[in-house]
Amino acid sequence: MGTNIGKLFPYDTISINKLRGKTLAIDGFYFMYQFLGSIRQRDGTPLKDSKGRITSHLSGFFYRTIFILENQIKPIYVFDGEPPKFKKKELEKRKKAKQEAEKKLKEAMEKGNIEQLKKYAKRTSRVLDYMVEDVKKLLTFMGLPYVQAPSEGEAQAAYLCQKDLVWSAVSSDYDSLLFGSKRLVKDLHKDQDELRFYELDRVLRELRLTRVQLIVAGILSGCDYTPEGLEGIGPKRALDIAKRYSFDDEKDFEKVEKYVKWGYDYGLKDVVEFYLNPPVEENVDLTFKQPNKDELIKFLCEEHDFSEKRVQNAIEKLEKASSSTISQSSLFDFM
Repeated sequence: MGTNIGKLFPYDTISINKLRGKTLAIDGFYFMYQFLGSIRQRDGTPLKDSKGRITSHLSGFFYRTIFILENQIKPIYVFDGEPPKFKKKELEKRKKAKQEAEKKLKEAMEKGNIEQLKKYAKRTSRVLDYMVEDVKKLLTFMGLPYVQAPSEGEAQAAYLCQKDLVWSAVSSDYDSLLFGSKRLVKDLHKDQDELRFYELDRVLRELRLTRVQLIVAGILSGCDYTPEGLEGIGPKRALDIAKRYSFDDEKDFEKVEKYVKWGYDYGLKDVVEFYLNPPVEENVDLTFKQPNKDELIKFLCEEHDFSEKRVQNAIEKLEKASSSTISQSSLFDFM
């Protein structure tokens, strides 16, 4: 879901070519759900190997990552850890939506309605533990580093950007900016020439906000931690309310809660503090290595029934792209 306040953020466009030589922290779960939802068979079911294990995510990460590397972009995938207590209602909401989609999917299968089957099959996508472990193995064999966040992946990506370990965060929503990322590239699709690009300093300057005011506005407008929203409050009104207070005094949070009729069993200040000081992994190894061809073939072809010819061809591209990526000086990351 992310935060709705992002609709008001000023942005520029940037071409994939302008990202050459830069290191990006990519929300791994954003890609995971994208691949599980889009890489499917004609009947809407995900790709599977001969043992019935889903492989859509592996196909997506393998070929999309090679595309990224061929564009001389260095990807660091970041994976979610334990969700904060504030996210419980959002996760329940998602679970309920999936259950409803599964019900509709069953009806479509009984009626033989292919279009409805495809539609609802995508909405039933679930990221299971073995899928995440599969992707981590794949990345290791590809010679790529990844980061397992202790909590929210976007908070971890923001931390990496704050520390200049990456140039920008990449996600489908705006939470990394609320977590303090200096930059955000919105989505990273293969078929896009122009990508939306946000800078935190510009957002704060043009909207005339402090970082805390930005976070408050994001929470009030609706986010993962306020999934039911607040009655009558959209992005513009949330912005207006946040600007009325400095939030230097704890009473400001109480005033806002009273004004918006805050109905959650945790305080607004608690959520703001989480955005300001989320748990992150500080000791990270972001070393890029040469891909392990033999392990890739064994893992993808022997274990998961990928076409060996196609994988061999892809590995040739990967090896060439990786050699170029590894040889780049880290100096170019921030030019």
